[in-house]
Amino acid sequence: MPSAQELPTPGPAPEEHALHGDRLDYTPTARSISLARHRTARLVRGWGSPDLADDAALLVSELATNALLHGGVKGRLIRVELSLSRTTLRIAVSDPRGERLPGLRLAGEDECYGRGLMIVAGLADRWGVEPRTVGKTVYAELAARRAPDAPVGPRALRAGPPGERPVRPR
Repeated sequence: MPSAQELPTPGPAPEEHALHGDRLDYTPTARSISLARHRTARLVRGWGSPDLADDAALLVSELATNALLHGGVKGRLIRVELSLSRTTLRIAVSDPRGERLPGLRLAGEDECYGRGLMIVAGLADRWGVEPRTVGKTVYAELAARRAPDAPVGPRALRAGPPGERPVRPR
């Protein structure tokens, strides 16, 4: 695996510039998911946001698992990028399969898979998909400054590409 690179990610306003950033490419294997999860928790704690570390680790785990299962291509890496500004922790996972876009759906009780994006949508303050020249990036964002009693995640399930609604399995 290549070494991590610190990346400043420009935002829309000067106060939105990244205070911390990290980017690392992983091989598309199950072992990479746990490596990315543990690295994320460690970095976010080290950046002074221990209250976001567990949520960030779970989001990375879900997004990287989806990239592995639905976006992985043999011989192509999955990229995990973290960026912490004064207001937002952004988690972005890129994979080489741009034609396979994620969508919310309600998994049946007997299904083993299909809950990852519902977890992401429920936990993240915002999430979405961005096209790349090759592949796509799925991102999730957490508010970096939360009041101690503030609820986690969105007030309503308002995330994802426009017009997307959860689809109940038949």
